[in-house]
Order: sequence, then C-alpha cells, then structure tokens
Amino acid sequence: MSNKQANPPGNSGRNAPIDAVSTQILEILRVDGRISMAALAEKVGISRATAYSRLEQLTSDGVITGYSARVDAEKAGLSICALVFVTVHPQTWPQFRERVIAMPDVEYCAITTGEHDAMLLVRATDVSHIHEFTTGVIALLPQVRTVVSVVVLDEVVRKPYVLPSDIPERPEASRLGMTRWTPAAQGRDSFGPR
Repeated sequence: MSNKQANPPGNSGRNAPIDAVSTQILEILRVDGRISMAALAEKVGISRATAYSRLEQLTSDGVITGYSARVDAEKAGLSICALVFVTVHPQTWPQFRERVIAMPDVEYCAITTGEHDAMLLVRATDVSHIHEFTTGVIALLPQVRTVVSVVVLDEVVRKPYVLPSDIPERPEASRLGMTRWTPAAQGRDSFGPR
C-alpha cells in the first residue's frame, strides 16, 4: 500500500498514521540519514523508485521535515548544557515567542504544563555563560516573571526522534501514583507555530 493510500487527501495532518514500509524507512534514516537510495530500497525490500517516491511523500506530508548533521556539542566546544524554566506574564506569549526564536543560545524551547510555562535547553562554553544568559538575557525580558536554571550533569539518552514503533505495549495503569497533571495556563496555546 502506498503512503498516499495510508494518508488520503485531506488527512495528511499531524496525527495521520504511516504504514509499516514508511516506518521502516524512518527507522533506517534515524541510523543513517545519508544512506543511498539503492541501499535504502534494498534494506526495506522495495524498488529504488518506490523508495524515492516514499521519501518524497513523507516529505510532502510533513513527516520528514529536513535533514541535518548530528553534532557532539561538547566536542564542538559547548561543554555546558542547562535547562532554563521560565514563567511568563499572561498576555505576553507572542512577544516571548518572538524573542526566544531569535536567541542563538537556545537549542530547544517547549511550552510546558505545571509550575513553569516554558523550558529552554541552552548550551554554552562554561557555567558563567549560562549565568550571563539566564540573568542577563532571559530574566531581563519584560515578558518573564520568574526564571529557574539547572545545569545538566549528564545527557543519558538523546535520540534524533522516536517513532510509534518504538513504544512498547504496556498494561494500562490502574492509578497515576505520584503523577500530578496541571493544565496549561490560558494563552499558552497561542505560543505554537503560526
């Protein structure tokens, strides 16, 4: 079955399922994003034309969003990593979003539920640069109410992406235990892509 059949027109959105062949292609690309079309086709057991067509479809459906090199940040000179948790003043999300997007220090930013509104992953050459960024850049933004930073001691797992095929079957939990769900504050939904 082609990917077009798996994702009919008008259904190629964020949650559209992908079939086993496309999943296998993504699993292979996760390990080797520079694999040749011939080698990819051979590993999946499809023709080169089909492999090329599948890649094109995965890209046009927005499943594959681009290709890039994976860099060891420490070997590249950025030996310190920190998580910066930010609480934002209500009604200032659009301005906060624009400011964060323009910051070259920020590798990743996520809007979160719970005590803080956003989490930034920041890399630097030393701890003093993290301190300067946290107190001299983020904390001074008029949109920011509070900032908490934590230095990362060890990055245990870092995958380029996770696929549905990676998630193991687990029995349904009978209770949540210590997990506490705090809904997002009003206005956080406006922080998403435009």
